[in-house]
Amino acid sequence: MLKKYLKPLILPAPADWGVLVLRVGMSLLMMQYGYSKLQSYLSGERGFADPIGIGEEASLVLTIFAEFFCSIFLILGLATRLALIPLITTMLVAALIIHAHDPFDKQEHPILFLIPYLTLLLTGPGRYSLDKVLFR
Repeated sequence: MLKKYLKPLILPAPADWGVLVLRVGMSLLMMQYGYSKLQSYLSGERGFADPIGIGEEASLVLTIFAEFFCSIFLILGLATRLALIPLITTMLVAALIIHAHDPFDKQEHPILFLIPYLTLLLTGPGRYSLDKVLFR
């Protein structure tokens, strides 16, 4: 009897495939930004914006962590919601602080990443993720 009421709460397979495509697609796009920052950092460049007052290098390291490493977690569907928090934070800082006084076309790019990240935070990783395998 209980199974009858819980069945509508289970995502159908097409929705799970959609969540997987969204997770992987957004992560691959974001990883390009994080990888270029990581390469710059490893080559000794430490100059970066300090939008929240923690220092340029700390801001750069946190941005690399979010854009590159959290994207890897997102692709795998591992600690998905936790990995989304730094990504969402980074996009909010980019849109609302770094580009606060810029025209909308400069704010649009981080907002276009933010919307799918918020969607994934609400939906979770979907059936095709390590979270589902490890934490059934």
